Amino acid sequence: MKVNGTLINYYFHCKRQCWLHGNRVNLEDNSEDVKIGKSIHMIKQEQNKETEISIDNIKIDKISGEYLTEIKKSDADIEAAKWQVLLYLKILRNKGIYKKGKLEFVEKNKSKNIIYLELDDEKVKELDRIEVEIEELIQNSEIPPVVKLPKCKKCAYYEYCFI
Repeated sequence: MKVNGTLINYYFHCKRQCWLHGNRVNLEDNSEDVKIGKSIHMIKQEQNKETEISIDNIKIDKISGEYLTEIKKSDADIEAAKWQVLLYLKILRNKGIYKKGKLEFVEKNKSKNIIYLELDDEKVKELDRIEVEIEELIQNSEIPPVVKLPKCKKCAYYEYCFI
């Protein structure tokens, strides 16, 4: 499976979640948080028909002017979301399209709701390394062990891991 935005996001969020998704164990259809996220994307798409662009194996929420924009429900895992945007910027760069990244969080009552990102050669090298690690993780026949953290309670895979 070629590394996409979801896999890179899950890799930073939880290696077990990344492995499960990469091995086509999909439990996201049962998750209320995932449904809310999809609803936010649908509303944004209805407001602006220029949203969600599919390129290769990724879906970009929006490209306009100098920015590629990724929209997230919350800032619960900023690091994972940043690397997802950086992957998208790298894929575009490989096609000769140079953009900056913008990460927007739509959750209410948050003061910092936009983060700007730029891709540089150092981040490209790091992404190359991360992509290899994700591919190796997914190809491993053993699922990573459960690591119980507070964020697990909101995960689509919670029941799979803990019940």
